Amino acid sequence: MNLQTWIASDHATIATRFEAAIAAHVPIEMWNQTPPGGGSCIAGLLFHMTLHEDLAINTAVRNEAPIIDQHRQLLGIDHLAKSTGLSETEDPRLIEALNVEHLRLYVEAVTTATAQWLSTLDTNALDTVPDASSRLEHTAGIGVDGLEWLHSMWAGKPTTWFVQWEAIGHRHGHLGEMVGIRGRLGRSPF
Repeated sequence: MNLQTWIASDHATIATRFEAAIAAHVPIEMWNQTPPGGGSCIAGLLFHMTLHEDLAINTAVRNEAPIIDQHRQLLGIDHLAKSTGLSETEDPRLIEALNVEHLRLYVEAVTTATAQWLSTLDTNALDTVPDASSRLEHTAGIGVDGLEWLHSMWAGKPTTWFVQWEAIGHRHGHLGEMVGIRGRLGRSPF
């Protein structure tokens, strides 16, 4: 297996695992419910990890407007700051406003765009270091103010980091968290 195939396959497995482990067992009406004991809900985590992938791959790496810009109104979040959902701490205003039915469409759009980009990726490009902070601010409209942590975390990172962490590892981590939430919601098949 070559590197490009491995990366694309690892990225694709996250959507497959989400469908099999979460969507198949937790009704969509429950995705925005805070699980017993508190913490993030499935919808909040799904939005968070997708927004990170969107901004990382489409904006920081590819220097394109994030896909979220085409979905904010349908998601019901156009009145919220563009940075809403980036933090690990769930914002109750996001969960209250979020159209969970449209969330699936946003996730699919981001996953598909990343998969298409990965399918044509020249792996030599993985060593390039994009000007992520500038692109976040000027292409996505997400400035440094209040988000110093994100801008500094992404500064100086090579494209390989954005692929390994934001498009794959970060999503695997939150998918595991969702499996735990599934159990706390009483929806585990085991």
